[in-house]
Amino acid sequence: MRVMLCDDSALFRRGVALLLEGVGVEVTGQARDVAELTTLMRGHLPDAVILGIRMPPTFTDEGLTGAAELRAAHPRLGVLVLSTYAETAYAQRLLEIGPRGVGYLLKDRVDDAAAIRDALTRVIDGESVVDGEIISRLFARKAASPLDRLTERERSVLTLMAEGRSNQAISRRLHLGVKTVEGHIAAIFAKLDLESAPDDNRRVLAVLAWTQSAAQRRPGGPGS
Repeated sequence: MRVMLCDDSALFRRGVALLLEGVGVEVTGQARDVAELTTLMRGHLPDAVILGIRMPPTFTDEGLTGAAELRAAHPRLGVLVLSTYAETAYAQRLLEIGPRGVGYLLKDRVDDAAAIRDALTRVIDGESVVDGEIISRLFARKAASPLDRLTERERSVLTLMAEGRSNQAISRRLHLGVKTVEGHIAAIFAKLDLESAPDDNRRVLAVLAWTQSAAQRRPGGPGS
């Protein structure tokens, strides 16, 4: 697994690189901004990139903008964003890039090298990964939406789906049979009005529906 890092803090980059190298991930380049990362990637395309969000020159959303540009240029590139900010709107924007092969974790998680490696593996494999704190914030919002139709167990299943867990992994985590998990997922799809279609990934669409609904209900968001 070959990864490049992009963050304006050299200390943070070095720390993450050391953690990743300790779990067998090859860090092939480090950049302080998206422009430098793009230059490093010419002729040396990694399997995935790890980006911060607020970087030079404006320190607003350069990481998300860069992630969209990199995915457009390299559709199979895994993109993992590490952010200080538990913002549902940021997670929504990231998921809208693909939405496959992207992940959003908080920088508080970087002391867990195994968790970062697992997230990288998942985004490289085309899955989507969303930090559990983001998921909790989404569920904490109380406005009426199709998500309010979900039972507590279905919310637990959707939480693990959003983290990129397979049905087997969800069954182990919740101590349920795989068939029971499949039944809960079918109920989630039905309650979110997600009909089966050959070109759609309903697992991803369920997470997108969730993040979009939360973004619309946040203070200052659309419809607020």
